[in-house]
Amino acid sequence: MLSAKHKGALKYLLRNGFSRHLQQQHITITITSVAKDENLAASQKRRSISMKKTSKLFALIAGIVLLFTGTAKAEGFDIGADVVSRYVWRGTDFGNSAAVQPWLSYTFPGIGVEVGAWGSWAVDGNDDGNEADLYLTIPLGNFSFTVTDYFFPAYNGMDDYLDWSEDGGHVVELSAGFEAENISLLAAINVFGNDTEDSKYFEAGYNFYDKDDYSASFFVGGGDESYTTDGEFNIVNVGLAVSKDIFSASYIVNPDQETSFFVVGITLQP
Repeated sequence: MLSAKHKGALKYLLRNGFSRHLQQQHITITITSVAKDENLAASQKRRSISMKKTSKLFALIAGIVLLFTGTAKAEGFDIGADVVSRYVWRGTDFGNSAAVQPWLSYTFPGIGVEVGAWGSWAVDGNDDGNEADLYLTIPLGNFSFTVTDYFFPAYNGMDDYLDWSEDGGHVVELSAGFEAENISLLAAINVFGNDTEDSKYFEAGYNFYDKDDYSASFFVGGGDESYTTDGEFNIVNVGLAVSKDIFSASYIVNPDQETSFFVVGITLQP
């Protein structure tokens, strides 16, 4: 029995001048030839689609490889400390004092994943400036993704380090960063711990000067909730940062608090 497709082919042939009295064998040969041509065309079409899919797959693999290939970073352990005239972070002063800010980190060879600890302690002993953080950073090409556990100890015997509740001393933040050429971008949100409002922060920076070992950049950042005086989103961190060798200086304006800071620091590192 002829399929619907073959019947259609036969009707087409008959409408275009073939005799209605062709022998059955001749009709079968003709239809078989048409079917073979159709099968050949279908096969070529499938091969074309397959090649296109293969090309897309190779392009996807190449893109993933490029994504995971970032700027080379030092591997292994890293230690050091900054000594700053004031601890100002994202436009807010912590401790109202000079501070010592040590760090310890380890970067895994081959993959660039970094785990570390960072702290800050006010020189005058003000516990408002105490901080002992842990973080994990995963680099993906020009991007990086970080989980940070901010901890603010008072060292009064009641810090309760294992308390990550809304009443505890921890705030857990997720952040994503991007760096390319002279541009840097940051987006961060608090997701756990002592911040029930899930405060958000965004920052953009532009490095406009690199000469004679000096480096200078502009930055502007904004946030909401715990970053601002009324909880509404506002610009909180605008400034200029300049560094040379182990020395750094920053002039920072916080429009939301209507104040400014001038911070200098040195980096101590083996």
